[in-house]
Amino acid sequence: MDYLTLNRTAWNHRTLEHLDSSFYDVSGFLAGNSSLQEIELADLKVKGKSLLHLQCHFGLDTLSLARLGAEVTGVDLSDTAIHHARRLAEACDLKADFICSDLYQAGTQLQQQFDMVYTSYGALCWLPDLGRWAELIYESLLPGGEFYMVEFHPVQAMMEGYSYFTQQEPDVEEEGTYTENASDTKHTMVTWPHSLADVIGALIQAGLKVEAIQEYPFSPYDAFDNLVTGESLGLSSDRPRYYQLHQGKPIPMVYSLSARKPE
Repeated sequence: MDYLTLNRTAWNHRTLEHLDSSFYDVSGFLAGNSSLQEIELADLKVKGKSLLHLQCHFGLDTLSLARLGAEVTGVDLSDTAIHHARRLAEACDLKADFICSDLYQAGTQLQQQFDMVYTSYGALCWLPDLGRWAELIYESLLPGGEFYMVEFHPVQAMMEGYSYFTQQEPDVEEEGTYTENASDTKHTMVTWPHSLADVIGALIQAGLKVEAIQEYPFSPYDAFDNLVTGESLGLSSDRPRYYQLHQGKPIPMVYSLSARKPE
């Protein structure tokens, strides 16, 4: 199965819908708002650092990091997303490099190592091999450099019917997008589940030292079924709301992780 072509086609279509959605709020970003969420705003210290953003979509988070003072490079599979990321950078007069590439081939186009590598929300499920992902992170970091990720928790995915553990065969589904303006158009999408042990183990095996991991019982995005609004946890004053499952006891919905390449 040519999963890259299938997923690229789907994400090219999704990008066009996302640009016009209130979920992504491009007009707010152009007016000066940040697309970064409460967790990463509290954790990230990026001013003056070179930063590689893996699977950057159409660049809102990448450019929000640039506004915080980072020297940014974004990578994404979708040529439509990268085209619009470059247009947004120009519209905001922000310096940023964007590379259109399959993540596993991105290293061939990178001209430097970075102080930080970053990835976030909904990225890992599109990757069949976390070992190669972790090796790219290690190779892209300067000695002493930091990897930081914030991602939807695999337990949350399990609640929606997906496997918690890695499986040889991917999940292949006909899906639309998750924004409020989704059309009836659906595309074939190919994804893989990854447990926390898979993620942490891949990073350790690649040579990175995991320094911190934190789990959160909420999502900053109203992107799943049966969520209700809660108050801010006080991590940052910029994001006053979060979303939590309505029924039952809290489950982990998001986690963050930081790791470092040895000096």
